[in-house]
Amino acid sequence: MAYVTVRIGKNNSIEKKRKLVKNITDALSSVIDTKSESIIVHIEEIEGEDWAVGGVLYYDKNSNRRDERDDRDDRRERHERDDRDDRDDRKNR
Repeated sequence: MAYVTVRIGKNNSIEKKRKLVKNITDALSSVIDTKSESIIVHIEEIEGEDWAVGGVLYYDKNSNRRDERDDRDDRRERHERDDRDDRDDRKNR
């Protein structure tokens, strides 16, 4: 029996995953001379923000996504600050 874990980025279609699993199973079966039924392939999908190459997050390699993230973070921080200010105003009344 063999157990293989493959880590791939998210957003791969089910068709691609089927092809990946089939090719891995066929190759491993041939190399270690075992039945395909004895091979387990586990796919782990990872987010672009969870891995890096050369010290740079994959997520950060796409400037559009980085800009969207920064904008989203700025909006969240402004919203949180506004909420705190509103609470403080109510307390001081």
